[in-house]
Amino acid sequence: MSERPGRRTLPAILPIFPLTGVLLLPRGQLPLNIFEPRYLAMTRDAMADDRLIGMVQPQDPQQSMAGNPPVYPIGCAGLVTEFAETQDGRLLITLTGLCRFRIAEELPLLSGYRRVVPDWARYAADLAGEEDADFDRPRLLQSLKTYFGRNRISANWEALAAVRGERLIASLAMVCPFAPSEKQALLEAADLGTRARLLTTIVEMAGLGPLAEGGARH
Repeated sequence: MSERPGRRTLPAILPIFPLTGVLLLPRGQLPLNIFEPRYLAMTRDAMADDRLIGMVQPQDPQQSMAGNPPVYPIGCAGLVTEFAETQDGRLLITLTGLCRFRIAEELPLLSGYRRVVPDWARYAADLAGEEDADFDRPRLLQSLKTYFGRNRISANWEALAAVRGERLIASLAMVCPFAPSEKQALLEAADLGTRARLLTTIVEMAGLGPLAEGGARH
């Protein structure tokens, strides 16, 4: 089952899914494999309501699998646009990013999963549609070639050169195995131009540093 995101009323209460190293950006698409009982309950509740789930990162990656660790105050809400159930009880979903939020308050657990009161005001512009920005695409792509080469990542360079700006920046920011703190900085960037410049800097620095160990698992 799939659905296209449209204009929606943003909710006053939002379930959150903390995952270290996992980034969702407005209009980005994030596939998830849901198997923990509390997150199965969260997803089913979301499907019965407004289909929105907030992606956040734990502040300390070492605590990400222990209980309910403190999370970064900024996350991004995604709409469940694809949903499938497997024979072994897992849920395979895709979230399409809608709008970032700041956590104003955390509420008591519901069926084991976490919920927050989101403050949407600062990021209302995320709902305006695809952003446009003037950034140094040749510099970014050149730095990517070095970074991908060092980490044995293959890419279709002709296709990357043709991708529109926001989609290119969002895809790279979400897929590349950057450190959790770098992912968070990309999420919190004020606008697309700022995010593009930050992404270029991160890629350039990573291309000169030690090899990446791989992306997040979830």
